[in-house]
Amino acid sequence: MTKPADSVGLKKALTPLHLWAIAVGLVISGEYFGWNYGWEVAGPVGFLVATLLITVLYVAFIFSFTELTTAIPHAGGPFAYSYRAFGPIGGFVAGYATLIEFLFAPPAIAFALGSYVHFLYPGLPVLYTALGCYSIFTLINLLGIKESANFSLVVTLLAVGELLLYMGLVAPSFKTSTFLANPVPLSAAGVFAALPFAIWFYLAIEGVAMVAEEVEHPRRTIPKGYGYGLFTLVVLALGVMVLTGGVADWRRLSHIDYPLPEALGIVLGKGSRWTKFFASIGLFGLVASFHGTIIGYSRQIFALARSGYLPGSLARLNGRQTPHRALVAGGAVGCLALLTGKTNQVIVLSVFGAVLMYIMSLLSLFVLRRKEPELVRPFTAPFYPFFPIIALALSLLSLGAMVYYNLLLGVIFFAGLLLMLGVYVLLGRHRQSFEAVSS
Repeated sequence: MTKPADSVGLKKALTPLHLWAIAVGLVISGEYFGWNYGWEVAGPVGFLVATLLITVLYVAFIFSFTELTTAIPHAGGPFAYSYRAFGPIGGFVAGYATLIEFLFAPPAIAFALGSYVHFLYPGLPVLYTALGCYSIFTLINLLGIKESANFSLVVTLLAVGELLLYMGLVAPSFKTSTFLANPVPLSAAGVFAALPFAIWFYLAIEGVAMVAEEVEHPRRTIPKGYGYGLFTLVVLALGVMVLTGGVADWRRLSHIDYPLPEALGIVLGKGSRWTKFFASIGLFGLVASFHGTIIGYSRQIFALARSGYLPGSLARLNGRQTPHRALVAGGAVGCLALLTGKTNQVIVLSVFGAVLMYIMSLLSLFVLRRKEPELVRPFTAPFYPFFPIIALALSLLSLGAMVYYNLLLGVIFFAGLLLMLGVYVLLGRHRQSFEAVSS
């Protein structure tokens, strides 16, 4: 199958600083909201344990995943690695998982954006604000990858600065007794139930792989972007979660989409200028992640379409070498999710996709080490095979726990996979070879 003439390649324009901004920007909204739903099922102590487990998972996973990203710098990311390791069926499973992750993370972030704006201006409906965000940021992405990355850099720097400011404002009020108050008995059940919300702290950092074709000198640049990005996120995630739990009653914050301004309002008073200022600029973190995940799903749709998994028309590029049709199609799916889902359910669906993708990527790493020992690997996973094994074991544990505690959503996720895989096989597409992936 040949590639469309106007989708031969993407523009190479990204530097290590751009990749750091995209990596952190993709994830940083997870520090602003979503994670607090983990308190509802496990309490602060149980959720801290879940977060530490997931932090180990991501450290081991990213160091393993970077080997694949630098060896196979492809816009399809995990889909390309699994295709190369397992063939078309493996590529399909990884592509489906990645697409679900990146299509369902943005609606959750859009809900939070709408909630923050509603917190500031109660007359503005959450849903309409969220839908408006899709329109605005799709248009920004249509300008081109360098312009999009520069925008990500600015808003990510502002978002990181804001979280550091938040931690500085609440730290003097931190009390261990507050963090331990109203305890939920520590149990494996609570920790397992909280895992999806701990994953939300780091979800989508792997999206850097989807701009690998647009990176200058990818084999040197990608490890730096991943490494600095992961370090930044670990510090912010643990700092925000622990400090917030020590300044306010966690029960007041465990079911809302704006826990940080609410916590700051408790500490300083809702009339405080710092509270109002923080609530106003709190949008930067959400904007950074929303913008980054739009980049992620558009490149994934582009890569899948270019390789025959989705209609080829979605692989078309505009005059700025931007996958404009993929951007619009992904936005349409996200808007439908906004109309039908709730934040916590959308988060769990996105995490299902992420964890299955992690499993497929780690299995691909093992297979390609054996199948293609001659493959140029500018970066190799440290402590191989121990880091990949740790990441794979924790990913399997997370997937099992998520299915057990979210059975209906798990059935929906895997039923969708089986249905689409059945259609793919019945059409005979699994017997075709796709140059865009295998080359």
